[in-house]
Amino acid sequence: MRQRDDHRGLISESDESGRSNALKVDTHLSDLGHTAESTLLAQQLGFDGIFAAEVTGDPFVACAVSSQYSGDMDLGTKIAVAFARTPMTLAYAAHELGELTAGRFHLGLGTQIRAHITRRFSMPWSKPTARMREFVLATTAIWDSWREDTPLAFSGEFYEHSLMTEYFVPHTRTPAPPPIWLAAVGPRMAEVSAEVGDGIVLHGFWTRGYLDAVMMPAIERGLAAGGRKRDDFTITAGGFLVTGATEEELVKNREQVRYQVAFYGSTRSYRPVWEAHDLGDLGDRLHALSVEKSKDRWSRMTKLIGDDVLELFAVEAEPQEVGSAMLARHGDYADRISLPHLVGDPDVWAKTIATIKAGDTTPTGAV
Repeated sequence: MRQRDDHRGLISESDESGRSNALKVDTHLSDLGHTAESTLLAQQLGFDGIFAAEVTGDPFVACAVSSQYSGDMDLGTKIAVAFARTPMTLAYAAHELGELTAGRFHLGLGTQIRAHITRRFSMPWSKPTARMREFVLATTAIWDSWREDTPLAFSGEFYEHSLMTEYFVPHTRTPAPPPIWLAAVGPRMAEVSAEVGDGIVLHGFWTRGYLDAVMMPAIERGLAAGGRKRDDFTITAGGFLVTGATEEELVKNREQVRYQVAFYGSTRSYRPVWEAHDLGDLGDRLHALSVEKSKDRWSRMTKLIGDDVLELFAVEAEPQEVGSAMLARHGDYADRISLPHLVGDPDVWAKTIATIKAGDTTPTGAV
């Protein structure tokens, strides 16, 4: 069984839950045209990893470009859409990036939703949790075939891979394949991620109450099913961050996050998060508005997210207090904390990153 990967080393120090004491801090690539600049800045500020999401472009292309400037930082996808590909096409892409980065590449996968898979990508959709579980197992079987020089013989409900000739086997120099992280909102996918994956990327649409009551028990069930320990598994913290160097920036950012909460909260499959706080009716109202034809439906939806609801989903702090605020929300369970695309004073962000890594809840700049 593959062990949890942190720069290809095993964690030696753990707390009582088996979680590593050393937090890693990551950020995200945004614009492909600024990949080199963003990667160099992330390295300068002290980030441990930089990741690309599949939104308006191919995240594997962004990772390939970023790898040329990333130094010893981790990099990878958070996330790539699994069901837009087959296990074989994805296995090749991830393998090549793993080789290109000398083992620093991490493969983060997500399912997306039915409409996008069937209507945007024109690919099949069914039983997403079972399909994702098999997708991971199939990808791992392909990598094992290449590394162990054994016949490829994977047969499942959704995927079958039974042909691999020597001519198509890629060269391998790294000691292990890329770790696989799965994005999850619900408990079933969280359980699968802990059973067959190497980590979980918590979706931005989550609350601490939902994590404690639903997601962590699901992760524990998955670890037990896979015969694994907590230290075999990486949890990357999700959630929104509201901050700004000026009051104007803070207000603007707060409203952007309010919109995002309304957007994600309108998705039917995310209703359990609302239910954890007895807010199921709010989720229903958001969904009903989202399918209307009115031009102002998104602004009307955003107005439904009051400050009390926003506080459930977002950490809000002045720039110099972001580190301690993120630790207060995520520090007792996460192995990695993701910060958004950075703006403002680089020195403040560098101190924020150092604060999180040190596990120091004292606000940055405090005397």
